[in-house]
Formats: sequence, structure tokens, C-alpha cells
Amino acid sequence: MAPSYDKTIATAASLAASLMLVRSLASELLPAEVRGALSAAIAGLRSRMTWQHTIVIEETEGWSSNRVYNAVKAYLATRINANINMQRLRVSSAGEPEKMVVSMEAGEEMTDVYQGAEFKWCLVTREVSGDPNNGGVGAREIRSYEVSFNKRHKEKALKEYLPFIVTTAKAIKDQERSLSIYMNERYDEWSPIDLQHPSTFDTLAMDQKQKQSIVDDLDRFIKRKEYYRKIGKAWKRGYLLYGPPGTGKSSLIAAIANHLRFDIYDLELTGVNSNSDLRRLLVGMTNRSILVVEDIDCTIELEQREEDDEEDSKSNSTEKKAQDKVTLSGLLNFVDGLWSTSGEERILIFTTNYKERLDPALLRPGRMDMHIHMGYCTTEALQILANNYHSIDYHVTYPEIEALIEEVTVTPAEVAEVLMRSDDTDVALHDLVELLKLKKKDAIEIKTGSKQAEENKDANEIKTGSKQAEEKDTNEIKTENMEVDGKKYGNEIKTESVQVEEKKDDKEAVVKNELTENGSG
Repeated sequence: MAPSYDKTIATAASLAASLMLVRSLASELLPAEVRGALSAAIAGLRSRMTWQHTIVIEETEGWSSNRVYNAVKAYLATRINANINMQRLRVSSAGEPEKMVVSMEAGEEMTDVYQGAEFKWCLVTREVSGDPNNGGVGAREIRSYEVSFNKRHKEKALKEYLPFIVTTAKAIKDQERSLSIYMNERYDEWSPIDLQHPSTFDTLAMDQKQKQSIVDDLDRFIKRKEYYRKIGKAWKRGYLLYGPPGTGKSSLIAAIANHLRFDIYDLELTGVNSNSDLRRLLVGMTNRSILVVEDIDCTIELEQREEDDEEDSKSNSTEKKAQDKVTLSGLLNFVDGLWSTSGEERILIFTTNYKERLDPALLRPGRMDMHIHMGYCTTEALQILANNYHSIDYHVTYPEIEALIEEVTVTPAEVAEVLMRSDDTDVALHDLVELLKLKKKDAIEIKTGSKQAEENKDANEIKTGSKQAEEKDTNEIKTENMEVDGKKYGNEIKTESVQVEEKKDDKEAVVKNELTENGSG
């Protein structure tokens, strides 16, 4: 046995050495074209001899998320159970603890059978290094699913199995009716969590007429895919929510998401470094989604397009070009520019407490199509809030509360906070009456103080005017006296001059007469 084993090892080593020698000679003697053709022939031969084919489904495709990857993830989660021979499983729960999601861990494998064909799945991860010159920024993990199968099932895999997975995943998502809210991180990536916000249009504290107009606009939008295509516009709709803090802007956004069953992408502009990162984020959104930018007037200082042009014309240095900031132009290019067609059936919502601070270019139709004012609490909104928190349609305090609401300004958030303080309806509404009375008292004091300040201002203006008038009269009288005195002094001086002249003339006459008499004698 030993000589035979040694002989086998020697033969294998000799064969390996011969192959290496042939490969070395081929590399040196054969032209590149021949070597390429030979490699292709060998690869084809290996492919014919191999029974297994593999399809790779990566998490992202360029800048966009891969919908097939998301579908596979949802589908495989329904195929995993305790009987599967997997050493490692990933278990998560973003919401209720009893609602756990079991998924594959990286490196594990599982087998799925579809119409008699066996498909083996594996989750693969790999690290992509970042920019070493920028502190490693851009480093991330790329995940992908790989499915392997017998080569005779290739057509079935591509034309039947994968479409079946996509359809099944969509049905699963529709059945679970779970929504996600995404936040941006790592400059150009989205991170999702489950959206559990219970707000609906029924519970929204808003006047019914305004509420119905929003619902009608949303329902009309989702039915007009062919209409938008016919008129040559991107299938999107923009809404601007403006008004004081605490008037329900965030609750309205959640109500829109629950009504349309759209995911929310909450864009924090301060976490975006450049227009390029902004484009990658926005292109990475899925269809049937809502992009939200809250407090757009103060989240970031959006530079005006005219200012950008002037700065670019003044400086062409590489340092200036490197400072690629998020600009108003970059945002507008996605709102209604060429990049606005990167997705379909999207809602854009901007919120602000101060509409007048926004650039008019952002507000025009085609960008923000519908402007929705979120105002202070009204009697109709009060009744909705009371029904939400205490399940009542009427209370004896309603007339007094409604009269006070007409006189003071109070936000729905303030009313809701008071109604939540007690489970006793009478106590809660009594506290609300006290709050409104206190606000009325404060308003009267502020108004009285303003009135007194105005009166004091008017009195001071009148007093100042009188004093100025008196000073003017005094100055005029003094001037007149000076003029009179001047005339008086002038007349006296003139009179004295005349008298002096007269005396001088008399003396000259006496002297002349004396000389005449002396000459005669």
C-alpha cells in the first residue's frame, strides 16, 4: 500500500509541475489573443461540467435600493422556522415584543423548494473601505443574497421563481400594513425603523372642510398616473405646511402616510454634506413614499442661486470647488428638475413656522403645489380633541370654552396636554377653562400694557411738541426784541451822529465868521 501511495503522490506532483510548465510556456510563447480564446474555452468547458448556477442580488443597485433584495428579505423571513438546520438566526422587534421578525444571519444557508426545484439561499456581506484621505469616510458594509440551483432550473428561476418572490413579498407587506420611517445617516444612506404613529384624518384636530380638501387632493393624486404621463410631468405632489409650533404639522404628515400607506423619508439636511450626497439620498428613496423636510427655514442655511453664481464667478480655486455645500439649487433640482423623475408616486412635504422666510422660488406651483396653514385651535378642533381623549360629543362647559377660544389663541397641542392630565372629563374640561381664562387675562394685560405704552408715547410726543413750540415762541420773541433793540440802538447812534455833525457845522460857522470879521477890520 505504501509504494502505491507514494507513486500516486509522485504522479500528482509531476502532473502539477507539468501543468505549471505548460502554463508558463503558453504565457511566454502564445499571443494574447490565443491565450484569451484558450481561457474562454476552458471557462466554457468548466461551465458545462458544473451543474450549479448562482444569482447574486445585492442590497443596492448604484444609488438606488434594490427592490428585489427587499422582496427576498421579506419572503425568506416567512420561510424560516425552528426546523431549519441553521446554527445562527437573527431575531429583531422594532415595535411590539411579541411581534418578532426572524431572519438569516450572514454566512448562513437555507433551502427553499418551488414547484419541485430546490433553491439554496445564502446571505453574504463584504466591507468596502472608505476614502483614506478623508478619515475613512464612505466605509460601509454591502449585503447581498445569493441563490444557487441546478442549471436546468435557470429559466424557471429567472422567469417564475423570482417574480413569485416579488409578488409574495408585496402581498405580505400589504397584509401586515406596516410602514417604515427612514432617517439619513452616513451622509448618503437611509436607516429604517417601523412607523407606529396612530394619527389619522379622523383623529386630526383640524376643521372638517380643510381636512376634506386635503384628503380629496391626495386621493386624486394617486389615481392620476396616466394623466401625469400624458402631460409630461413627474408623478409627484408638493405640500407646504406652515403655522405656529404645536398646531399639528407632524400629526398631519403621519395621517397622510397612514392614509396613503406610504413610507416616510425624514431628511435632516444638516446631516448632508453636499449636493452629491443629497442626490444619492433622494434617488435611494422607493416609490410610493413621502419625503419630509421639517423646519426647512432653520435646519440649514440654503444659499441663494444668484449668490452661488456670483461666488463661482469671483473664485475658481480648487478649494472653493471642494466646498460643495447643499444649496437651494440642489434641492430645487430634485423638487422639479431633471432629478425629480428618478421616482414615481412621491409626496414632498416641507414644514416651517415662518413662511415669509422661505425663498419664493421654493413656494411656486410645481414645487409646493398646496399650501396648508396650520392655525390655532378652533371650536371644531376642540370637539375632535375632546372626543379623542374623553370620548364625548358634548359637555356643559362647551359654551364657555367655545366663547373663550374665540377670544384667545391656543394651540391644539396645549389643549391636548390639558385634556391628558386627568381621566375625569369634568376635571379635565374645568382645567381647560382655567387655562383659557388665564390666557385671556394675560392677553388683556398685554393689551392694556400696550395701550398704556402707546398713550405714554403719544403724551411724550405731545409734551415734546409743546416744549418745542414754547422754545420756538421764546426764540421768536427774543429775536424780535433783539431786532427792536437793534433798531433803537441804531436810531440813537444815528441821532448822536447827526448832533455831532450839527455841532461840528456850528463850530465851523463860528470860526468862519470870526475870520471874516478879523479880515474886515
